Amino acid sequence: MEIKTKRAYEPPEKEDGFRILVDRLWPRGLTKEKAKIDLWLKEVAPSNELRKWFGHEPEKWDGFRNKYSEELKGKEKELEGIAWKAKNGTVTLVYAAKDEKRNNAVALKEYIEAKL
Repeated sequence: MEIKTKRAYEPPEKEDGFRILVDRLWPRGLTKEKAKIDLWLKEVAPSNELRKWFGHEPEKWDGFRNKYSEELKGKEKELEGIAWKAKNGTVTLVYAAKDEKRNNAVALKEYIEAKL
């Protein structure tokens, strides 16, 4: 299983495989043609409340991951779909956040790899 993460503003590459946007909002200033997104899974994005609470503050990262894991518990169907795709090729979880180490795509990747 290969799941990668990549910022939406980085150029798409063939090695990205199946690109899934995992943000609730479309990345600002990015056209659909330029983003080359295969699937937009808003359903697995953090809730607006959690996203605003986190605010990409590094000291809230552990709390964000725990709260986000709780939110993901009802999304098994979508998560199994991502895992199935990853078993059959590369999947890249695409996100817009500036922080490449602490964002919802990284947390989602960790969650999928641990649970599935």
